[in-house]
Amino acid sequence: MTAPGRYGYPLGLLTVIYTVNFIDRQLLSIVAEPIKHEFGLADWQVGALSGLSFAILYTIAGFPLARLAERGDRVRIISLAVLVWSGFTALCGVAANAGQFVLARIGVGFGEAGCTPPAHSLIVDIVPRERRASALAIYSMGAPLGQLLGMAVGGIVAAQYGWRAVFLVAGAPGILLAALALVTLAEPRRAAAPNVAADTGAQLRFWPTIAMLIGNRSFMLVAFGGAAASFVFYGLGAFYASFFLRNHAAALHLVADAMAMKPLGLLGIALGASSGVAGIFGALVGGRLTDAWGRRNAAANVLMPVLCTIIAAPLLFGAMLVGSLWLSLALIAAASALNSAWVGGAYAAALGLVPPQSRATASAAMMFVFSLVGLGLGPLCVGLLSDMLAPSLGPGAGLRWGMACATLGGFVAAGLFWSARTSLACDTIG
Repeated sequence: MTAPGRYGYPLGLLTVIYTVNFIDRQLLSIVAEPIKHEFGLADWQVGALSGLSFAILYTIAGFPLARLAERGDRVRIISLAVLVWSGFTALCGVAANAGQFVLARIGVGFGEAGCTPPAHSLIVDIVPRERRASALAIYSMGAPLGQLLGMAVGGIVAAQYGWRAVFLVAGAPGILLAALALVTLAEPRRAAAPNVAADTGAQLRFWPTIAMLIGNRSFMLVAFGGAAASFVFYGLGAFYASFFLRNHAAALHLVADAMAMKPLGLLGIALGASSGVAGIFGALVGGRLTDAWGRRNAAANVLMPVLCTIIAAPLLFGAMLVGSLWLSLALIAAASALNSAWVGGAYAAALGLVPPQSRATASAAMMFVFSLVGLGLGPLCVGLLSDMLAPSLGPGAGLRWGMACATLGGFVAAGLFWSARTSLACDTIG
């Protein structure tokens, strides 16, 4: 068994990198309203900026970069990816119009596609199987941590210096992290015998690997279950700030005035604390519970997602409809904890269904489905629903009900995860 001390540092640094990854990805949420007004956008266009523009190259580039990670130096791939997405994040802050902003967001997506597949492959290589769900959950903790920092710091910076400064500040840490990863992270393949790499080369062909994944019932159910859950997470997340600014403006101004703050800065801190802190807690606890449950039930990696998604859906539905600002934030916090709690188990289930030489490609395939359905379509669909309902209900209520409708995707996710429980144990190979 691998001692935790041997993988603690690389896991920690990869988690920090993923945190910055998610900060840069989610910044648009807190500044969506000022960008919408400056560029004269409809809600569906804000949704496209938030998700679809990012997901275009994020999903497409994921596969070739993952294939490179199957054979190549994963540390160097991750380091270069950090530099690329950080540079394009900074370019978002100097975009003169919506078209330039879209191009910069596409560049961010391209860079971030080179992060998670090689990181997942590294983690699964260095962490023993009985601790994988916990390790992958710790890595996935970067998402809520990035959301916390992105919302809180982004809201404060935007309130004081404008939305453009948010992207310029967020792009800066990438240079340091890229250098730190390149110098301090070890690539286990560098110490592997040359004949080992040669022996595994025949197993690394792309299309046979994709065919294997498509033909694996458990993998497809887990992938599309996660996609349905991501549809809810990304679809709502892109509009949280807009939702509160439109529907709880009076309460926000009242509290902000009492605290000598601007409403956008207060909202960033409140959203970061409610969803980010809760998400971190959910990731840590969820991974450990899944590992413990897995020692008694081989299907725990999909049963935890069932439990989390089926409870989170009504919580989010309620958060959209309640009249209290603080109750809405509390419900979002509870749902965020649940949303983070299932991710480690789902990835552990999926990556255990393929041989070691195909894990980066399997991770990229999961990201492809998650991102195309969740990140690409989630914000876009919520924005379209909002625009459709706004003429009759108004912009605030239209967005409220558009987001409420999107929460129903959580029940679809639970059903797909539940369907994978019977075949998972038979399909798992390592």
